[in-house]
Amino acid sequence: MTISIIGAGNIAWHLTRAFEKAGVGVNEVYARDINKALSLANSLYAAIAVNSLDFSKSDSNVFFLCVSDDAIAEVSLNLVLPPDGILVHTSGAKPLSILPEREFEGRGVFYPLQTFTKGVNVDFADIPVLIEGDSESTLITLNKIAKRLSRNVKMANSNERLIYHVSAVFSCNFTNHLWAISKEILESENLDFELLKPLIVETVNKMVRASHPADVQTGPAVRNDTSTINNHLRFLSDDEDLLKVYTTLTESISDWHRIDS
Repeated sequence: MTISIIGAGNIAWHLTRAFEKAGVGVNEVYARDINKALSLANSLYAAIAVNSLDFSKSDSNVFFLCVSDDAIAEVSLNLVLPPDGILVHTSGAKPLSILPEREFEGRGVFYPLQTFTKGVNVDFADIPVLIEGDSESTLITLNKIAKRLSRNVKMANSNERLIYHVSAVFSCNFTNHLWAISKEILESENLDFELLKPLIVETVNKMVRASHPADVQTGPAVRNDTSTINNHLRFLSDDEDLLKVYTTLTESISDWHRIDS
C-alpha cells in the first residue's frame, strides 16, 4: 500500500510521518509552491516533490487531499488520477460528496479527530480516525490504512462526522479561546496567567474522569451566586464583547443546572 499526499500544511506534515512510521510508503508530496513540497518530501524516506496535479502515472493506491476545506472541491476537480486510485479528503466538516464522481476507483474520507500543530509530534495510536467510503472496497482499504495508525478507528457518515466536528469546535477551539480571554483579562491588569494553569489542568482532568462534564461543573452560575455574578458584570461593564460572552455562558450554565435540579 502506497500513498500520495496533496498539500504540505499541518495535516500533511503529521500524516506523512505517521504513515511512514506505520510502514505505509509515501510516493509523492504535492504543493503549488514546489519549495513547500520539497521541504516536506525531503523529510521523508523516498517521497518526491511535485507541483503538478497530474498523478496519472503514479504508483500510489490512495491519494490524500490535505488542503483547506475551501480548496477541496477546486483541487479535486483538477486532479488526474490513475484508474485504480482512491481519492480521500481529511476534513471533518465537508461531506464525502464534495469529491467529484470521476473515472477512478473510489472516494473516501479519512478524518483524524485531533488538533494538529506543524512541528509538534502527536501519538496517532490514540487518535480516533473517522472513515467513510463510497463503496465497500474503498472502506476496506481505508480501514486497513487507518488501523496501521490508530487503535481507534470508527466508520462515520458525513452527517455524523459533521456533528463530531461541531462538538470538537466547542471542546477545543472555543475552550482555547476562553483561555486566551482569561490571559488578556489578567495581563491587562498586570496579573499573572500562570497562576490559572493548575486550575485549568485540574478542570480538564476532572472532566476526563467524569461520566458527564456537567457533573463536575462549578462556579457562581451553578450556585446561583448572584452577588458574585453582579460583581463580575460590573468589572466587565466597559467591554461589551466580554460582557456578552460572560452573560451568554452564565445563562447557559444556569439554565442547564436549573433544568437538571
